[in-house]
Amino acid sequence: MQPRNMSMSGVVDLAAVKAAGEARQKAEQARAAAARDGGGGGAVAPVSLVIDVDEAGFERDVLQRSAEVPVVIDFWAEWCEPCKQLGPLLERLAVQYNGRFLLAKVDVDANQMLMQQFGIQGIPAVFAVVAGQALPLFQGAAPEAQIRETLDQLIQVAEERFGLTGIPVDPEAGAAAGAAAAEEAEAPAGPYDSLLEAAARALDANDFGGAVQAYKNVLVDDPGNTEAKLGLAQAELLARVQDLDPQQVRKAAAENLNDVAAQIAAADLDLVGGHVEDAFGRLVETVRRTAGDDRDAARVRLLELFEVIGADDPRVAPARAALARVLF
Repeated sequence: MQPRNMSMSGVVDLAAVKAAGEARQKAEQARAAAARDGGGGGAVAPVSLVIDVDEAGFERDVLQRSAEVPVVIDFWAEWCEPCKQLGPLLERLAVQYNGRFLLAKVDVDANQMLMQQFGIQGIPAVFAVVAGQALPLFQGAAPEAQIRETLDQLIQVAEERFGLTGIPVDPEAGAAAGAAAAEEAEAPAGPYDSLLEAAARALDANDFGGAVQAYKNVLVDDPGNTEAKLGLAQAELLARVQDLDPQQVRKAAAENLNDVAAQIAAADLDLVGGHVEDAFGRLVETVRRTAGDDRDAARVRLLELFEVIGADDPRVAPARAALARVLF
């Protein structure tokens, strides 16, 4: 799915939400009441910045809270693979933004009415509610840099138009949560040495299918295993190029720049051959030239190649920025 620009003027009408002017007035009244009450209950713990929301609690947890803080809504489902990438990223950003926005997660399978009210055609889909106004942010698993830029715009608009500066976060609770997360990250998730060794042996034997399966076996129990994620991306790449005719692929790509399948295959070959910037640049240009499903296919393959190289590689960040520029 192709991410969409955030439109601060595109308001989604909800039955439970009044006009924008009245929403702003409510926001101001809520802030005044909170000030009279000594801050509205005090600082919250970071864990409270991410909440699960259903139809019954939507008005209380989203509409009312949006009078004091922008509420970002993540529409997701258990069967949605891109949701599994986007959800944890949004949760991490909610904590990092330290109360500048609240993240509300809505399971669309259990809340079909909310999905219909927001006019959602596919997931993951991300909206925001600010002082009772619903704003579309983006659809699909967008790059982190793009998401941060969108959130920054949202926060700026919320503050400038409605005076919403977020909610205070308890620094002691944040430190405790950070220490707990660090401790959990340091603890090994399980004894996967034998599985990883089996995957490496399969790669050495050019058994890419076996390597893919071995890495997937690790990720079933430990989805965050960095070595397995990197190995899986590399094994899948090698499997894709194994039967390609390099000369034929490059000829097709050179003769028809709009042949997305040829450009994707050529980018795979570029990467395997060590021409990382060429692979990234080819797909960024393909995204720029195309639209719809073709554009999305090129974007997804570029994100997959980022995984092959690893997020820490210095060539990834400029390519992510270039992708964000052509998408928006």
